[in-house]
Amino acid sequence: MTEETGKRDTARPATWRVVIAFLLDLGVSFFVIGYVIATLTGDRVEGGFALTGLPALAMFALWIAYMVVMPRFGGRLFQRLFKAI
Repeated sequence: MTEETGKRDTARPATWRVVIAFLLDLGVSFFVIGYVIATLTGDRVEGGFALTGLPALAMFALWIAYMVVMPRFGGRLFQRLFKAI
């Protein structure tokens, strides 16, 4: 705390760290969640996965939940690695 203002000195992370962490979290979580759901539903193809219908909807729901809910529980993976919280 500073004596003059009584407020804590908190250093905000650099903007580039926040942006890079967000983009990596976005991409990696999309492919990991998609691959896991494709494996469970049998929708894997030679180049990756091809989800349609309910599996695709489940993948997008989990992906959005990961991006929205995880910051409330300590942050997403790359947010933690880049100290962008």
